[in-house]
Amino acid sequence: MRHPSLGQHFLTRPEIAGWVADAASLTPDSIVLEIGPGKGILTRELLTRAGKVVALERDPALARVLHEEFHRELEGETLLLLQDDIRNFTPGACVALSGGYCVVANIPYYITGKILRMFLTAEHQPNSMILLVQKEVAERVVANDGKQSLLSLSVAAYGTAEYVRTVKAGSFSPPPKVDSAILAIREISRGNFQNTEAEQRFFDCIHAGFASKRKVLGKQLGGLVSAEALEHCGIPKNARAEDVPLERWLCLCK
Repeated sequence: MRHPSLGQHFLTRPEIAGWVADAASLTPDSIVLEIGPGKGILTRELLTRAGKVVALERDPALARVLHEEFHRELEGETLLLLQDDIRNFTPGACVALSGGYCVVANIPYYITGKILRMFLTAEHQPNSMILLVQKEVAERVVANDGKQSLLSLSVAAYGTAEYVRTVKAGSFSPPPKVDSAILAIREISRGNFQNTEAEQRFFDCIHAGFASKRKVLGKQLGGLVSAEALEHCGIPKNARAEDVPLERWLCLCK
């Protein structure tokens, strides 16, 4: 079992690996980057659907187990197993991912935010991301309650998020204290931004807007945007940051 400090909860039910792979809509031409394959239950499912899987495993003991379990796939080059920490990994440096790829992962809760930022803002973005994450985080990302957050806007700026389905805590070993969910982020691109300056301006703007949730945007952004800009983008002066959808934030932050 992986060292507890790595925060991994191993998936134990093969049918859930199938749900994750279904959400990825893989074809024989697909290239998948799997983060933290662990004991390989999801890896096995991905290999039945994708043309190539690049699996990134930090734990050397688990990497050895995976080498034994998937020696045929490794020899046949449908699986590439790399021993590395995802936080040190650069997608563009891996030749196997150069033609477009999908990220699929059962990730430790504590690095969810880092992984989302890393790939959504990467120079070489994935086409989609299918992640097993904490249920509460998935709910915040999709903002089904209509309340936006820095997290939901940061994801929506790059892709379309979907809460696919809930995965109960008992589906993992050791079981986490809370349920998980399959989160899909598809159609990932920088299409909302003309250039890197516009991208940075958007994030400066929403960070300022959420600096104090209780303040209305007219006061919160007084030094950054004018009352005329709020009106032009259809944002009431008494609106709070969480009430403003992505399209109006994009308008306001131009």
